[in-house]
Formats: sequence, structure tokens, C-alpha cells
Amino acid sequence: MKIRISNLIILVSVAGFFHSCKVTDTYQNPDVEQSRQDNLFRQKTSNDSISTANVTWNQIFTDDKLQNIIKKTISNNLDLKVAIAKIQEADAVFKQSQLQNLPSLDGIASIKETKNSAAAQGNTFVMPDLMNYQLGISTGWEVDVWGRIKSLKRAAYAGFLQSDAAKRAVQTQLVAQAATLYYQLISLDKQLEITRQTITNRQEDIETVQLLMDAAYLTGADLEQSKANLYSAQLSVPDLELQIQQTENALSILMNDNPQKVERNSIDSQVFYTDLKTGIPASLLKNRPDVQAAELTFRQAFENKNVAMAQVYPTFNITATLGLSTKTLSDFFTNSLFYTAGGTLTQNIFQQGNRKAQVRITEARKQQAYFTFQQTLLTAGSEVSNALLSYQKAKEKESTRQLQIQSLEKAVEFNKELLTYSSNVNYVNVLTSEQSLLQAKLSGVNDRLQQLQAITEFYRALGGGQF
Repeated sequence: MKIRISNLIILVSVAGFFHSCKVTDTYQNPDVEQSRQDNLFRQKTSNDSISTANVTWNQIFTDDKLQNIIKKTISNNLDLKVAIAKIQEADAVFKQSQLQNLPSLDGIASIKETKNSAAAQGNTFVMPDLMNYQLGISTGWEVDVWGRIKSLKRAAYAGFLQSDAAKRAVQTQLVAQAATLYYQLISLDKQLEITRQTITNRQEDIETVQLLMDAAYLTGADLEQSKANLYSAQLSVPDLELQIQQTENALSILMNDNPQKVERNSIDSQVFYTDLKTGIPASLLKNRPDVQAAELTFRQAFENKNVAMAQVYPTFNITATLGLSTKTLSDFFTNSLFYTAGGTLTQNIFQQGNRKAQVRITEARKQQAYFTFQQTLLTAGSEVSNALLSYQKAKEKESTRQLQIQSLEKAVEFNKELLTYSSNVNYVNVLTSEQSLLQAKLSGVNDRLQQLQAITEFYRALGGGQF
């Protein structure tokens, strides 16, 4: 019995010694130079932690019809459903990893009969036939000597968080995409409205030119030029109607609907969200889902390298079996108890080169993930700057565009009046001013669209706000 106790003490001591060993590294967040963090944005609207990223999406997109579209998109979009399914997969993988360090426990029930052939019997020794009944349990446990199993758990957890960040990135992208398409749609509506009004005006112009031609103020060439100007406007209508239907179809697909008409308000009724605050650049690290996902990819690669490092060293397993074993069923519960216990230290010999190569592979992947994280962060800062600048420049054009439209409206009015009272006015001047006015009005719609899309992109670039 003393020998058995001493063996047990040795086994426990060896397990305790190895369990205290560790060859893995402790994770630290990827380094980002402070100078880089402080200068991610070229334009800053605030130097504190207050950011548009802390605002809910329905405070930014206040159009009730757009809000309905966004809600339906978040509920039904297939890309988002795929992202949610990936979260469920990652959660299952993580829970599976949590169970890896638990001992295995198996039930054993066996009946074994051994009958030896006559040819196997010797002249002086006869091997008896045997019957064995066995019932018991067996267990095994891999001692996490080098931290391999802990690293597997941490890698699985990083994968779970990464899938959640990816889902939020998809959700943010969907909100921005829905808003972008909606704003494109209502801007096309406005362009179509302007074009149809222009057609009505030019039809009236033809009637006027016809009267002036009859009075010998204008010529037949002027009449044909006026008609050509009308046809030019009319030719824009089919293209605008096509773009409107295509945009409606794109929105329908985004909402996981069949192509159909989309309920909407007008671009003139839109209320702009103007409180655009970038916050401090470092806020991107905690707000942008794609930056978070890139950092978690690095963390996962870091832990995978730990796993590879631990696999270079021996594994230590403890096994035990306890049960009943007998030759006859009648003696099954009489003096039939048996057990085994032992520990095994296993070191692979011929695969060491392969495992060390795996360490180098995982190190290279960790470096790739680090550089990808850096690139993602730079891209995020650039997108914030571009969106904010786009909004500011569109805003700057607003007042000047109104002055341009007012001047062109006066030019058209003056030229038409001069046609009535003077034969020295060239009708080409009227046509030119009318064409310029139409273009200016359409450009004014695009200026307004640029502001709306810049606000949308700013929302997305900062990380999507709160849901």
C-alpha cells in the first residue's frame, strides 16, 4: 500500500509541476502610436469624447418613411441573417472550447469470450477458454501544462467577439445603404419633377415662338431650336424613370422584398442632422465594428501562435479506470472490483520540425493581422475626414447655388421679354439661359443629396451610432 501511495504522490507532484509551467505569451492590445491616434482625422469638430457615434440612428435619420425602411431592413435582410448565424456558430465553438479542459468520462460494459484453437495448445500447457464480464467507468485528463488549452479558449472567444463585431458592421452598413438609396430615390423624384416642369415651360415657349415667328420677330430656325430644346428635356424623363425604378428595386432587395414601389417623402421635407461631432480619434477603436473585428482577428492570431508554441512541448495525460470484472455472472458483485491509474508524458520526436514550422506560420499570420488592423484604422480615419469634408463643401455651395439659380431665372425672364420688344435679340440666348437654368436646378438637387449622403457616410464612418 505504501508503494501505491508514493506512486500517487509522485503522479500528483509531476502534474502540479507541469501545470505551473507556461510557454505562451500574455496578450496585449496591438500598439498604435499616440501621434497616429491623435491625427487620424484631418478635420476635427470636437476635442472631447462626445461623438455622433453615441447618437442613435433614428435621431440622425428622422424621415418616418426612411425609418420604416431601416427597421424592415434590419429585421429582414439576408446578409444580416447570415451574420447572426455566424455568431451562433462562433458561440457554439466557444462553448466547445470551454469543455476541452474537462476530464473525459466514459462508461464501459463488455462481455468477452476467448476460445483458443486446438493448434495453439501445447503438449504440456493447455490454454483455457475464458469468459469475462466487465462493467465500469474510465476517465482521462490532459493537464494543460503549457497553456495550450487556455489559448484555444481565448482564440475561440476572440472568434466569437469577432463575429459579433462583424454582425454590427453589417448592421451599420445596411442602415447607411438604406439611407443612401432612399436619398438617391427622393433626389431622382425631385429631378423628375424639375424636368417635367421644364417640359411644360418649354411647350409654352414653343407656342410663344410660333406667335413671334408669325409676327416676323423670329424665324423657322428659332422655332425648330425651341422644339429641339423641348425634346432634350423630354429625353431625360425615361432615363430618370428607369433610375427611379432601379433604385426602388435595390431598396426592395435590401429589405428582402420583391421589387415594388417604395413609399417615400420628398427631398424638400428632409431635416438635416447638423451636429456632426467626430469626438477624439481614439474613439474609433471602440466604436467602429470593423476596427474592433480587425483587432479581434489579431487577438485570435496571437492565441493561435500560443497554441502552436505549446504543441512543440510534451503532453501530460492522467488516466484511470474503475469497475467490476469477473469470469462468471454469479460472482459479479463478489471480489470483482478493479482499478487502474496512471500518467503519461508524450513527446513527439519526428514531428518537431513540422511543429516548429507551424509556430513560424502562426507568427507570420499574427503579423499579417497586425498590419491589417493598422490599415483598417487608417482607412477609418480617412473615411471620417472625407465624409465631414464632403458635408462641409456641399453646405458651402448651398447659398451660392441659390444665387446662381436666381440669376439664371432672371436671365431667362429678361431674354424672353426682350424677344417681345426687340428684334435684335438672338433666340440662342434664350435657349442657352434656359438650359443653364435647368442644369443649375438639377445641380442644386445634387448639392442637397451630397449633404444627405455625407451625413450618412459620417454616421457609418464613426461606427454606426447606437441601436
